[in-house]
Amino acid sequence: MAKNYQKVLKDVLKNITPTAAEKKKLVELAKKVLSVANAEAKKYKAKVMLAGSLTRDTWLPGKKEFDVFILFSSKLSEKQLEEYGLKIGKNVIGKLDGTYKIEYAQHPYVCGCVKDVDVDIVPCFDVESPEKMKSAVDRTPFHVKYIEKNLPAKASSEVRLLKQFLTANGIYGADAKTEGFSGYVCELLIIEYKNFLNVMKAAEQWKPGEVIDIEGFYTKKDCQKLRKDFKEQVLILVDPTDKTRNTAAAVSAENFFTFKKISRIFLSNPSSSVFFKKTFEPITENDLVIKQMLRRTELIMVKFTPPAVVPDILWPQLRRFSDRLETILKENEFVVLRKGEYTNEKDLAVVMLEMEVSKLPIIQKRVGPKVFDADDSERFLTKYAKQAVAGPFVENNFWSVEVRRNFLTARDKLLNSLKESSDILKAKGIPNFIADQLPKGFEIISENEKIMGLIKQDESFGIFLKKYFEKESLL
Repeated sequence: MAKNYQKVLKDVLKNITPTAAEKKKLVELAKKVLSVANAEAKKYKAKVMLAGSLTRDTWLPGKKEFDVFILFSSKLSEKQLEEYGLKIGKNVIGKLDGTYKIEYAQHPYVCGCVKDVDVDIVPCFDVESPEKMKSAVDRTPFHVKYIEKNLPAKASSEVRLLKQFLTANGIYGADAKTEGFSGYVCELLIIEYKNFLNVMKAAEQWKPGEVIDIEGFYTKKDCQKLRKDFKEQVLILVDPTDKTRNTAAAVSAENFFTFKKISRIFLSNPSSSVFFKKTFEPITENDLVIKQMLRRTELIMVKFTPPAVVPDILWPQLRRFSDRLETILKENEFVVLRKGEYTNEKDLAVVMLEMEVSKLPIIQKRVGPKVFDADDSERFLTKYAKQAVAGPFVENNFWSVEVRRNFLTARDKLLNSLKESSDILKAKGIPNFIADQLPKGFEIISENEKIMGLIKQDESFGIFLKKYFEKESLL
């Protein structure tokens, strides 16, 4: 079996290792950028550092990108850091005849493009230790130094295999959309387990709350406390440069179990197919009708234009919006079977609610207090005396009444709840940016004709629907 593993991995590596020409182009451009950046940084007594997978040769073909960090004195104010960082970034990209835009993380930074290569110029504080960090980005230089020291050059191919494996299965990246495994986590896993195959063997055995402590900061007894500190984080990979941080905090429970499953699949049947993305076609109208007939559920979609915020803000807001809609419906006795969120991050955002109960009868029964509770009984009877269609009457010593429902369909309830001003929407628990966006226009869709219209507008939405209905078992 071992020979099969090595043959498969060797064949995969041939396809995922950048060519010498690709590497030469990227390395030469990085040298130019560093040279220009260094000259600009000296004006502010700052240092430069190359960061990202290029520094340890773990990048995948087609990933034409790298980061340059500008390390400023920690004596500067945050305002000065931002001002000087943007000036340097703009000057660097400009002198190399590139184009740029300003992006926002904890600090604004310059996101440039030079000769079809994405180059981010990121300012940070040059601090002595992680304990003295002034912002989250200050941590990156410590990561770069740790990986350079602890990841052997020969292990770069092992990291590359792991990154490709995760990418093919949609779980590579710690961004808010993916909720998966970052490049840094991949490198740490290879440092801990030595090679790709050992990572697979370990992952297959992982349990939720798994603790990986490369530097041995904690004893086995400490791990229980660690799990409480990192509550509901399925994988705890202690940052070797900062023992208070979980580098795998972004990994969702679903992606944790997906990783376990695909590791098990590869170990039981080594094949190159698991390293390359499956292709999905958008759901067809016929398939959509069949799925609805088999499931006997109703799809209700809230469609709107996404707010103009970065994806790492947009996706969490979209998920919270989805959760809030489910709660609003639940409070009115409508039952959501399952739900999903989609956005192309440009002009289309959709929360899809698959309804188990989307229609209710006109009459609703309200059960009140026991007849022996005089004060509560009086309040109940006063409240419903005029509303009652039947009653008030007594059942099993409880006051009861039948009234008319305000909303007979989930669709009507959603429409009523969302057609408000942004302030009222926020008061209802709708996330801020989405609450500001909804008054500009939204649509509630359940008709197949309109759903198919969305798919024609955005094919990826059709793929999202296909995957939703064909959700794979994680066993």
